[in-house]
Amino acid sequence: MRWIHAAGRGLLVLLLLLAVGTVSGARADHAVPGDGRGPLTLATAGDLTGYLGPLLDGWNRAHPGEEVTLVELPDSADETRAQMITDLRGAGRGRFDVLNIDVSWTSEFAAGGWIRPLPRDRFPLDTFLPGVVDTATYDGLLYAVPYVTNAGLLLYRADVLEAEGVAPPRTWADLERAARTLAPAHGLDGYAGQFLPYEGLTVNAAEAVYSAGGTILGDEGERVTVDSRAAREGIGFLARGVREGWIPGEALTYKEEESKQAFQDGELLFLRNWPYAYVAASAEGSAVAGKVGAVPLPGPDGPGTSVLGGSNLAVAAHARHPDSAARLIAYLTSEPVQRQVLTRGALPPVRAALYDDPHLVRRFPYLPTLRESVLAAAPRPKSPRYDQVSLVVQAVVRDAMTGRQTPESAVRRLARELAAVSTR
Repeated sequence: MRWIHAAGRGLLVLLLLLAVGTVSGARADHAVPGDGRGPLTLATAGDLTGYLGPLLDGWNRAHPGEEVTLVELPDSADETRAQMITDLRGAGRGRFDVLNIDVSWTSEFAAGGWIRPLPRDRFPLDTFLPGVVDTATYDGLLYAVPYVTNAGLLLYRADVLEAEGVAPPRTWADLERAARTLAPAHGLDGYAGQFLPYEGLTVNAAEAVYSAGGTILGDEGERVTVDSRAAREGIGFLARGVREGWIPGEALTYKEEESKQAFQDGELLFLRNWPYAYVAASAEGSAVAGKVGAVPLPGPDGPGTSVLGGSNLAVAAHARHPDSAARLIAYLTSEPVQRQVLTRGALPPVRAALYDDPHLVRRFPYLPTLRESVLAAAPRPKSPRYDQVSLVVQAVVRDAMTGRQTPESAVRRLARELAAVSTR
């Protein structure tokens, strides 16, 4: 890991020496003469709601000569990441100038020298929700700007809990008790998350460990911290749910969409998912419309800790027009555009003031709960080798949930395998 940091610092020094100043001290692309302005290409995962095109149309009308072309990559995060890395690693100039990257990729892309550091004073970071900026930093520098955020919520059948006179769960014990007893009494399965071996399982596992007071990695991925009582408790919570049946076996095949659909179809009492699932379950045509509530994720002794989701905007190291790229990012993170990110795209904005807007809260009643969850959330483990870290977590936690290993042996194995990844 230390040689990676050294290489990253060396690359940063080279960039600083070669860079030409742009606005507010921004580092410009040394290979581009002039002020670094001109047309751009923005790469993003598939825009499922079609909201981003109109936002960019507004930019293009107001900025002739700096028009943005939108490139939509596959919906799959893994495929999007692979295509972005291929472009960034290519000889010469790639196609992509601005990248809409998952928050967990920032460290990897920065350590690889694929994205350029950004000047903090160019962006109103103090107006963002506290904590989200940390997902955009690496080795003490800002390498991206938060664009949308997210945090997991516990969705629940409000009609069932109200009929039974039971409050929404605040602790794991509350959730287990209701999932084990109330759910079958109402013909429902108890609790589900995203437990198929993919990034969603990494998120669910990290949330369980964090909620119990543990961590997975420290020091930008240089130190493995997962071998702890908290990690055993968190992974044990998930494994116990499957073993005792209040997490149905079918949940081991769920990603976001499958779990959302099961809840929306009236099959589950509780669901951990992102806020978009609340919107879908509450919409006209849903079997549970008008019967849905949302609270922060529970933990062992009270509210738990969600993993921060969302995406950040970064400038490619080979960007043709870095000043225009920074200007575009400032536009997309401005308050008027962030409002449209929520109202048109149903994506949680990073601007803190929007969570207190009474008009938005009436339209999106989960906003206060989401704000509480985001403020208490934590990033996924930071590592330049995050993809390998995630694969290790998925494999080990899957074995614990399916009974192939005890939570205790799974945590010891997780510590060993993460240490091996960190020292490669």
